[in-house]
Amino acid sequence: MIRRLLLFGSIFLYFAIVFCFGKTVFSLVHAAMGGGMSPAGLLAILYHGFAMDMSMSGYLTILPGLVLIASVWLPPKAVAWVFNIYFMALFFLIAVVIVTDIILYPHWGFHFDSMVFLYLRQPAEALASATMWEMSGGIAGIAVFTGIAYTGYALIIRKQVWALRTPRSLPLTPVVLLLLTGALFLPIRGSLTTSTMNPGRAFFSGNMFYNHAAVNPAFNFFYSFAKAGDFTVRYAFFDKEKATAVFDGLHQRTDGATTPLLATGRPDIILFILESFVSGIALDPVVAPNMHRFAKEGVFFPNFYANSFRTDKGMVAVMSGYPAHPTVALMKYPQKTETLPTISKSLKQAGYENMTFYYGGDADFSNMRSYIVGECGIKDIVSDRDFPAKMRRTKWGAPDEYLLERLFRDLQEKEQPAPYFKLALTLSSHEPFDVPVNKFDQPFLNSVHYTDSCLGRFVERLQTTAAWDNTLLIFIADHGYGYLPGMSGHDPRRFHIPMIWLGGAVAQPQVVEAYGSQNDLAATLLAQLGVKYDDFKFSKDLLHAGTHKFAFYAYVNGFSMSDTTGSVIYDNDAQTAIYQEGNPALEEQAKAFFQMMNLYLENR
Repeated sequence: MIRRLLLFGSIFLYFAIVFCFGKTVFSLVHAAMGGGMSPAGLLAILYHGFAMDMSMSGYLTILPGLVLIASVWLPPKAVAWVFNIYFMALFFLIAVVIVTDIILYPHWGFHFDSMVFLYLRQPAEALASATMWEMSGGIAGIAVFTGIAYTGYALIIRKQVWALRTPRSLPLTPVVLLLLTGALFLPIRGSLTTSTMNPGRAFFSGNMFYNHAAVNPAFNFFYSFAKAGDFTVRYAFFDKEKATAVFDGLHQRTDGATTPLLATGRPDIILFILESFVSGIALDPVVAPNMHRFAKEGVFFPNFYANSFRTDKGMVAVMSGYPAHPTVALMKYPQKTETLPTISKSLKQAGYENMTFYYGGDADFSNMRSYIVGECGIKDIVSDRDFPAKMRRTKWGAPDEYLLERLFRDLQEKEQPAPYFKLALTLSSHEPFDVPVNKFDQPFLNSVHYTDSCLGRFVERLQTTAAWDNTLLIFIADHGYGYLPGMSGHDPRRFHIPMIWLGGAVAQPQVVEAYGSQNDLAATLLAQLGVKYDDFKFSKDLLHAGTHKFAFYAYVNGFSMSDTTGSVIYDNDAQTAIYQEGNPALEEQAKAFFQMMNLYLENR
């Protein structure tokens, strides 16, 4: 019996050791990329995350525990055969999770979760962001990690399996092993109180990377599956009456008219959603001289933020005025999005019948076509299949120069009944940033410079046409980008994006200092056109003097609110505000806003 008890303990502890090894590699890779990591910091990460490692070890030890019970009657060869398959498969899956997390974390700023499967339905597009070096390095990393873990298993665990003999205390041994297997409930749950194990249990530091590094990536991955769709219970900060009251206070509007920006009542509108155009780069006079110039020549919103960190979330925020959810890509759920309003549908009711969506990539990726056609009501789509093969030069499809050339040619050569609405989504500034520019050391800077030059040529050509005087160009990013080494996933600079209105339809250049985010474009634009926007419950007119102006964004797994009185960042895993400046009431307002987002989504 003693041998089986030692083997049971070895299995449980070995899984925890494997997870600690993975965290160490994760932390050291981050440190090598400039994130910084002291020996004391690494020890603190391992210490504070060990309870979650033991929780995951508990889950993974259940099946071996049951096999050990059966081993009382089975020969060691049969037990070893089962264990070999089980441990090899598990180590491979753990390696995939850990290595993928190491590769994605610098781009995302958080552990990847169950959302990855929504994108793997179209693997070619999902992998388009990765470079050959990252893919080959990832495959090699998975193989090495699996090999190291399995070698340790062979030396520590399999040797003990072959040494098993029929126990002398035959009736007692399986009972004790069954009790031990049942006792795994304790490390799995993490406590005997009402609080169960969750990612926030590993949080211990003001340095958010340390907290993320302490979280077991495998636990986080499966935890995200268990909590998917659990909106109302998971984010119930207040009772419904209080949350509604605070939310209504945020969106209360006094009498008065909006400040007019346009010189015409029904302009032709071209809305550009620019891939990863974060303000820190997209307004730089050297990297993006045209966007820098547009901000001076048009209407510039300097205190503007993306609602989230992915294109599919950003598009819904822009077009439907619904703030992006941190853990749910709403575009994947047509049964939800079909209940949302959209800018294009409101424009159609105002006489905008001529609508087209332009994208150089696959319009079916991330369920985009369903949203554009079904919810936005835009039937005319130009995508990768409309460009000849020689133009589809990148992993994502046709570069932006060809996209904008096609848009300009259509405007000039095809009949365009007025007023029209054109929606264009760029792609060249997406990883892996394969653009024909090598001016800067960083590939991302080259990609932004390239797209900026394409936009500059498009505007210059359009200015020479008769259409310019009645055209409104709106430039807005789909999301930001972590352009500085070690930038955290919740850093406001990562979400700070430009919004610029340009064109002959703009009355005069000006700067609108109001705080806002992507979900506010709907109300702001429709108000300028005299179109009702009551259906956009989460959108506010940034030009109306009687509204409370604030910016809101969500990251995994938390949210932020900022206005002229201060800023707050609240982390749902840590269950606390990790940053607070100025007005303390912002935390309550941000919580209520976020809770009402979830109630609205749950009830649609």
